[in-house]
Amino acid sequence: MDVCKQPGLMASLLAIALLTAAMACHAAAPLEAYGRLPTLEDVVLSPDGQKLAFVHTAADARILAVMSLADRKVLGGARLGETKLRSIHWADNDHLLIYTSATGMPMGLIGEDREWSLLTVYTVSKRKLTPYPENIDSLRIMAHVVSGRVMVRHLGNDTILYIPGYYLDQKTLPALFKVNLTTGFETAARQGSDSTRDWIVDDAGDIVAETDYRERDQQWQLRIRQNGHLVEALSRHSPIDTPAVLGFGPKGDSLLISQVEDGAAVWRLLSLADATLGPPMAEQKSLAEPIEDPQSHRMIGGARLEDSVKYVFFDQALQSRWSSVVNAFEGERVRLTSASADLMQFVVRVDGAAHGFQYQLVDMNTAHAIAVGKVYDDINESLETKRINYAAADGLRIPAYLTLPSGRPPTKLPLIVFPHGGPASRDTADFDWWAQAMASRGYAVLQPQFRGSALGRKFVEAGFGEWGRKMQTDLSDGVRHLDKEGIIDPQRVCIVGGSYGGYAALAGVTLDPGVYRCAVSVAGISDLRRFLEWVNSRDHAGAHISQRYWDRFMGVENYKDLNLDAISPIKHIDAINVPVLLIHGRDDTVVPFDQSDVMLSAMKKAGKKVELVTLKKEDHWLSRSETRLQMLKALVAFVEANNPPN
Repeated sequence: MDVCKQPGLMASLLAIALLTAAMACHAAAPLEAYGRLPTLEDVVLSPDGQKLAFVHTAADARILAVMSLADRKVLGGARLGETKLRSIHWADNDHLLIYTSATGMPMGLIGEDREWSLLTVYTVSKRKLTPYPENIDSLRIMAHVVSGRVMVRHLGNDTILYIPGYYLDQKTLPALFKVNLTTGFETAARQGSDSTRDWIVDDAGDIVAETDYRERDQQWQLRIRQNGHLVEALSRHSPIDTPAVLGFGPKGDSLLISQVEDGAAVWRLLSLADATLGPPMAEQKSLAEPIEDPQSHRMIGGARLEDSVKYVFFDQALQSRWSSVVNAFEGERVRLTSASADLMQFVVRVDGAAHGFQYQLVDMNTAHAIAVGKVYDDINESLETKRINYAAADGLRIPAYLTLPSGRPPTKLPLIVFPHGGPASRDTADFDWWAQAMASRGYAVLQPQFRGSALGRKFVEAGFGEWGRKMQTDLSDGVRHLDKEGIIDPQRVCIVGGSYGGYAALAGVTLDPGVYRCAVSVAGISDLRRFLEWVNSRDHAGAHISQRYWDRFMGVENYKDLNLDAISPIKHIDAINVPVLLIHGRDDTVVPFDQSDVMLSAMKKAGKKVELVTLKKEDHWLSRSETRLQMLKALVAFVEANNPPN
């Protein structure tokens, strides 16, 4: 639907785009402000720096808008409705790539539901939405499904998308599709086998690399184009940690390869000319992921994740330019979200006392910044999150993030321990809607980066075999540290988490009892054996790389290992002596709903105090406003009833 023909809507969108950062006096925002999806998200700048695209959300309804920066006119847009939006990016100055996802099975397939990534292109000049890929020669394809990174290439005056997806030939197989956005022509660039993982395409539109993984012998392989053929350049036996091709190197004549060597992540450049592998890049020691130039597709720098994201550019002039942007928001966290092709204009998301939590457009040509809009309409200022460190029982230093409620002295506070999912993930000091919401109700919120968190390879490896063991006591060691510091009341502590954090919440009241007076598990695993059996059934292959990943953290051989019982909350229900709240989405394809259902039945049978909140049409990531808010309201009501903040 064309939003430009709706004057009221156009005015509303224009008002959002011109919003300034007038700050109100600090007061606790309503719970709805945190529970709803962000009001403004995915603010992206066109390559020529002349257009701004963004998504405005009211309740569950999302609206895409494109605005001209020269005259502030809305050029187009579309109602995205309740679509589960994941991101938007410019392919060129006229085409926006809209990435969404859907739970279920694409038409014509048989099997279990999964979360599928989908691609739609919005053409600004035509005000038209077109799903891709769709009509590929005579192939039977999984329409609109995207299985990896979409590569944008410019050949002459045409913009070409290279889209990894799937086709059907008795079974589902990977393929790389070529879509010309200028002419609308679609074709298959390459059909893969059941072992094909990924492709890399160069500026000329040629496939220069292909990666494969053979499960039968656990062999990863990289092939590169030489003399018109793809030939083996690199091969590794990789039961779990397969190497990754991150993109092109700084000069474009090599591929950037990331692989684990002697317990450390290492970057190397592989020559496309002779397939030689260069020495480890020194940058890997300080950078976690590369930054790619949107035009040359070469590595021009990298980012490292600390308390917030830090950006490093190899070109000194560009680094100086970026430092000027960061310095303009002194004392605030600055995240780069988009840039013009010449890297002279930046869209940044800032969070701090001076500007609140909002998007800003910085133009280095004029040395000015203008406010685009607040991320959340009703949240004027986020609560401060600071990093702390404490010692685990065995002496390992555990970083953590602590968010304190406003207007209360930091002594004898009620506490919510909030472990992250993953488990090989991590938190930062950046705005976290879930943690901020709980802190706004009067609780101190602790986010421990327990061993196994993604704080470097060695820290991840410290978690191997410690699932439900030291990974769990790392959390309660944080409680004891805050008690010793006098910040919290040890008799008023609850544990809340989602995904792995949901497991940790259940493990906290079964495997480490006596620390918490209530627990909330959102999409958590309760029965590890049942979960691993489900993982196996989805892979249709028995032992598989995904199961080996879980086995390594759990410290078991396979789903039949008797040691799973020792760390499964459902096997230790007798230890529970506090109320438990279970929350789970019906459409969860990562941790199945029955993990909460069987825990509910077992706890009821044992006479334990338990509730289950079912989130209809919700996935693993709390993607919908209605059910996200339902979760948050149920969580806060439960915690306030069982661990009052006052």
